[in-house]
Amino acid sequence: MSDTPSSNAAASAPKGESQGDIQALAKGGRTNFLGFLLRLAARLPFLFIAGRLYGADALGRFASALVVIELTALICSMGEKRGLAQRLTEGDGQEPVNLVMDGLLLALIFSAIAGAIFWIFPAPMFPSGEYDPLDKLLVIAIPAYALTEILLAAQAYKFDIATTVRARAIVEPWTISIMAGVFYYTAYRDSGLELAYLTSIFAGLLAAAWPFLRTYGLPKNWRPHPIAMSKMTARAFPLAMADAVEWGTRRLDIFILGFFAAPAAVGIYYVAQQVASLPQKLKTSFEPILGPVITRNLKDKNYSAIAAQVRQVGFWIIAAQAGIALALGLPGEAVMGLVGPNFVGGTGALAFLLLAEVVAATAVVSESALVYVARKRNLGISLATIALQGALTIGAMMLVEKLNYAEPFKAAGAAIALMLALGTASLVKAWLLSRILGAPVNNWRWALIWATGPAVVVGYLATLLPEWAELIFGIPAILAVYGLVIWHKGFGPEDRVLFRKNVGAPPADQAGANQ
Repeated sequence: MSDTPSSNAAASAPKGESQGDIQALAKGGRTNFLGFLLRLAARLPFLFIAGRLYGADALGRFASALVVIELTALICSMGEKRGLAQRLTEGDGQEPVNLVMDGLLLALIFSAIAGAIFWIFPAPMFPSGEYDPLDKLLVIAIPAYALTEILLAAQAYKFDIATTVRARAIVEPWTISIMAGVFYYTAYRDSGLELAYLTSIFAGLLAAAWPFLRTYGLPKNWRPHPIAMSKMTARAFPLAMADAVEWGTRRLDIFILGFFAAPAAVGIYYVAQQVASLPQKLKTSFEPILGPVITRNLKDKNYSAIAAQVRQVGFWIIAAQAGIALALGLPGEAVMGLVGPNFVGGTGALAFLLLAEVVAATAVVSESALVYVARKRNLGISLATIALQGALTIGAMMLVEKLNYAEPFKAAGAAIALMLALGTASLVKAWLLSRILGAPVNNWRWALIWATGPAVVVGYLATLLPEWAELIFGIPAILAVYGLVIWHKGFGPEDRVLFRKNVGAPPADQAGANQ
């Protein structure tokens, strides 16, 4: 596909087809939103175990290694997380399972090479220089993680989001939580977090592989073709780099902190990031479904439908992320204190990280279309974003050191740098996509402000309660007040399809949500 559509003129899709797309997006979003809740329920026990049993130092070393491992695995998946949908849509007369196998083989080759390099030269994984021999086993997570990404993308193309929920929101987080506790009471305690992570990654791979085999079956007359696969690699490179950069913006701060701050500070920041990344998972609620819907509309040159879907899903995501950010950020001290008293210093970083996820929503949804219609320009913007973030983060570290502020200020500075970089990316990517599609993609609605005000008041009152009450009663109260206002002030009939399982034709007087 060319870098841009050949024409901005959109061919109008039938109303029923457009409504079907929205229904598909809503169904996928509902399924994966359940996954988000399950992931939240599983992530908190892991953070509690890691913080209370292993401590901030061990957690910081683990976090630094994870940055390198998962970023490498994402690059080795060769952009198939989103590119596979386009390859399966085009087909080229090949069996779908064979197309998937091409991607799996490439990922396995590249990830095996990368794993061998890091086994021989482990320094990038452990910038502090502190690690045990067993910690190096993390490299075998690279191929497992990369293959899981591709298998889940293949299932998502069939609109099977339940497999992603099982693998990513149930199997992996609960496995790492349970195994972290188990390994702590064994002779492998010093590498307990690393071994628990490995166990969870391979458990997730099995959870993805079995449904894939049932859906696609075994390969049929499949033979690797080096020339064709080299072309596939060249075509996938911009997508792979875009995925890596998008993921890297959420990890570059940890990598830089590993050089400027003590492992304990990195561990505290990691906990704040893990809590803040929970709202980010909401965008993955729609991404697996949004990709196939966009690629089909691109094939039909129905650009106006793509713009409408980006606006619709963008608002769903930003509305949900803002509510969760308020619920976790306003009682931030109590949330961080749940992991351990030493982690309360990361409350400021948590607040800015949560805000960063909200401002990033527009960039994330816009990129879902840009990776297909302007992949090279999207990659350029993404690279500029991560460069900006790196410069801002290093500048913040140097400023904190010059002013002789404590370590928590370094964490807050890294979070502010991320927020500014992601906000800039949102503005640029939305502007570019709007120009290409010839239609607006802005998902902002003033109802977000109306809903935030009462939620802040409730959140402030909650902070006057004891910490246990702040968590048990404050968080649900903030969500309830925010949800009530956004439902009445922000959601129109086409938005409320997200909450209905059986949706008929849209009403004749269907109107947009209040602006």
